[in-house]
Amino acid sequence: MGRPAGTGTLADALNELKHSSGLSYQQIGDRAHFGRSTVHRYCSGQSVPASFGTVELIAKVCGADRDSLSGLYRLWEQANDPNREAEPEEPPAAAEEVDPPVEQAPVPPKRRGWWLVVAAAAITAVVGAYAYLPEDRTEVPRRDIAAPNWTYNPGLVPPEFVGVTINSATGAMPSFPVGSVRLWDSKTRWQVLEPERGRFDWTVLDRHLAGAGAKQLPVDYVLGGTPGWAAPDGPPTPYGDGSRTDPPDDLADWEQFLRALVTHADGRIESYELWDIGTPPFFTGSVEELVGMARVASGVIRELAPAANVVCPGFTGLWEPANQQVMQRFAELGGYDHCDYAAVKLYPRDASDPPETMMQLAREVERTLARARTGPQLWATGWGTEVTQQSRVDPELAADYAVRSYLVSLWRWYDRSYFYSWGGSRVPIVLQTNGYPPTKAGLFVGELHRWLADAKINSCGHGAEAGLPDNVWQCHFLRRGQPFFIRWTHESTARMRPDPGTTTVRRLDGTSAPVDPAEPVEITGRPVLLERG
Repeated sequence: MGRPAGTGTLADALNELKHSSGLSYQQIGDRAHFGRSTVHRYCSGQSVPASFGTVELIAKVCGADRDSLSGLYRLWEQANDPNREAEPEEPPAAAEEVDPPVEQAPVPPKRRGWWLVVAAAAITAVVGAYAYLPEDRTEVPRRDIAAPNWTYNPGLVPPEFVGVTINSATGAMPSFPVGSVRLWDSKTRWQVLEPERGRFDWTVLDRHLAGAGAKQLPVDYVLGGTPGWAAPDGPPTPYGDGSRTDPPDDLADWEQFLRALVTHADGRIESYELWDIGTPPFFTGSVEELVGMARVASGVIRELAPAANVVCPGFTGLWEPANQQVMQRFAELGGYDHCDYAAVKLYPRDASDPPETMMQLAREVERTLARARTGPQLWATGWGTEVTQQSRVDPELAADYAVRSYLVSLWRWYDRSYFYSWGGSRVPIVLQTNGYPPTKAGLFVGELHRWLADAKINSCGHGAEAGLPDNVWQCHFLRRGQPFFIRWTHESTARMRPDPGTTTVRRLDGTSAPVDPAEPVEITGRPVLLERG
């Protein structure tokens, strides 16, 4: 039904699907959870969706088949190509097209993770009244960083969203508030827990589980580090504990370990991440072998701990097309069919780059998954392998970047974000060294966790399209019916008139101040929370 192949543009293809379906703009919008005007803009070519997931939802409501979706994806890529020559804008139509009424029984929309659906609609209606003072901006931004503007019915920010990866073997937990912890570089690799076939040592793992349990922190246990006895000819990992990068020679050893692990954990592990990094040099098996390991692991976990989350192996180095291809191959082989979530190493090219540059990488990840025709919900699980080789970021800048890395993940609809790392100091941005007080970055992350507690997010917008200065970013939230915004810049500063009803500005150092409606508010690279009411 509705064959977009052969039409000239994305808008032509969507419009053809719309007419062949017999549905009105309103009916399509209701079933796809978009506004009528939003669907009209996409079908008329007035704007292009920032995410292919938006196109896919509209197309499926209209009855598009698999071939149609493939054609639509090619047209969407062309429309979103930043290098294509800009076309002259046409003047807006005097009025939107009015559809004749169509009698048809309503079809309930397919339920999807709200982080995926959220990429759809424009934010213009939400922020149209915002005002800023371009003449007061202290500097002119130098970088042009693209990001999708979106709005959606408010969805709860998961309480586990602000997470950290534990790089310590003591069982100590962060002294600042976080929502969850992830165990890696924590002396809990398979090699350590099963040093000999059938002999298990749970000492360090139990230490971590006890520490997390005392603070009521959900634990994501990360698998990895095949024991030397299970893959004696495999290349050694860089950890110096005898572990190997190859999969086990016999998957029965893998299954036996998982059964022992899940049984011993006895519900104390909330999530199982099936391998830390599924690309060389940390996994040197084939993609087919990795999918096979995921299948076996998922079966054991769902049998013995059906309430636990299953997280597919993480992929890193995704700035490089070759590693994107590995991830795509994993998806094409059905790897994500065995998991509840997909793990992605989302990070800037360099720790000194603004976190907002990760928007580009997140977009590439979306495209890779779309090419494989899959759309798993995502977790951001930290940095790539080169993180310990990068220079330390200035502490003041590091504090801002740490918070903004979470905000970028939230913007891109990741269900959870784990900062790498907590406990160690061999990373560019240190939150807290085990046994020492938190850095400013750690304290700021704790304050962000407080800001997001019980909050619902319903929109994010950036730059002129959202009625903001070019360097300003913001997300809009509700808490118990009261709205608030988090705003920041990716560089430089901007001065903005307070939005009507704004009463308080809250800062990451825990201080707050009343807002004078007659005085501009300065927005900088350090996010602030603006309350209304």
